[in-house]
Amino acid sequence: MRRSALDVEKRTGTPSAERRRLIADILEPPAAHPAHLDMTDSKYHTPEHTRLEGRTFRPSTPAELAEAVELAFDYRGDITVALTSGERIVGYLFNREATGPRPTLQLYPESGGMRQIAYAEVASIAFSGEDTASGKSWEAWVTKKESERRAEAQRAEADARARGHL
Repeated sequence: MRRSALDVEKRTGTPSAERRRLIADILEPPAAHPAHLDMTDSKYHTPEHTRLEGRTFRPSTPAELAEAVELAFDYRGDITVALTSGERIVGYLFNREATGPRPTLQLYPESGGMRQIAYAEVASIAFSGEDTASGKSWEAWVTKKESERRAEAQRAEADARARGHL
């Protein structure tokens, strides 16, 4: 069975060369990007220069739009969707249906409720909100959990000793 680049990316956490190239082709960098941020916080994360916060996608093909929606779906902050009608909607993208006769995305707008938007109506997607998980690596989470487990084990041991069980 042949694995797609997306399958490999999901398994390893590293974008394929094709996906990185596509992102670079359609990504508009923010006005200022300090060079010292071009580092990665771990080997399993994309480099800082591919951070999405503050960037805007202006897709010119359906494939680029689908990729932009996928990245927005994986983003942990608010996005701004500019529609072909000129309307701008700020909210959190929580679902998308990329297949079928009329692909759509669903988001929770800041104004409340839920909004469903057809891909065909999307002119651009800006990653306008703070990425709440930026810089928080899996390794940092594991280290924190291991520390919590060790502390709990020490408390349990001290409690057992106090009761005379050890």
